[in-house]
Amino acid sequence: MSAVANQNITLSLPEEDLRDARILAARRGTSVSQLLARVLRETVERETGYDAAKEHSLAVLREGADLGTGGRVTWSREDLHER
Repeated sequence: MSAVANQNITLSLPEEDLRDARILAARRGTSVSQLLARVLRETVERETGYDAAKEHSLAVLREGADLGTGGRVTWSREDLHER
């Protein structure tokens, strides 16, 4: 398995948010960098997973379902509403 290289980014946050992030990271026994990387990765996976599922569902709807009729209607309205 090949190693994935990390790339550094610069992030600008208000001091209060950074302080809160440091506290949260410390409570979780991790660094702010690892905390943010994990949250970002989970967000991307959730969003891309949702988009993929949505596209799959729309494709299935566009195809339509096989009702076993070969595209022919073999009943009448009266047959369906017979009392």
